[in-house]
Amino acid sequence: MMAYFPFFVDLSGREGLIVGGGAVALRKVQKLLPYGPRLTVVAPEISPKFEELEQVDLCRRPFAAVDLDGCDFAVAATNDRQLNHYVAELCGQRRIPVNVADSKEDSAFLFPALLRRGELSVGVSASGAAPAAAAWVRDRFDQVLPERLEEILQYLEDIRKPLRQAVPNGEPRRRLLASLAVDCLEAGRPLTETELRQKLADAEKGEPV
Repeated sequence: MMAYFPFFVDLSGREGLIVGGGAVALRKVQKLLPYGPRLTVVAPEISPKFEELEQVDLCRRPFAAVDLDGCDFAVAATNDRQLNHYVAELCGQRRIPVNVADSKEDSAFLFPALLRRGELSVGVSASGAAPAAAAWVRDRFDQVLPERLEEILQYLEDIRKPLRQAVPNGEPRRRLLASLAVDCLEAGRPLTETELRQKLADAEKGEPV
């Protein structure tokens, strides 16, 4: 069986349709919301828990094909397999990526076991065969990540622009950035100014970083 390729997609401002208003649909929405899409939930009955969520439009009525107009992606998460399959068929015709909660075969994409720390997102998938195994791997990642990871990632982003000026050559700069990232992660913190200056001095001398 061919494994799934893990695309990472910018969902900020994208239009997403969630067909279904129960617990499964709620979990999907809760995973998606931190990534900034605009979501519409369509179902005759919608759990009151959805009302606690911001940036979600609730439509208490049956699904209609017109609901897919303008959608960038869709999720079919009802307890009606025939309806879920119908949504998937429509999405296939319109080339809209769709996830079907109870059918890997109908899905164009899968939800991974997800871990997020600031700008870092780790998605683990077993291609739908063993979600519990994917969750186990995700939890092991969580255990080894530094507590100050978000601070480290922000630091590495902040120093990129100064490094472009200090090390104009692309390949040496790439190696230096990779080395700085490893140093920060192993130390569990951003580098001090003294440590950074030493790394830059070593890079200028052509010494291994």
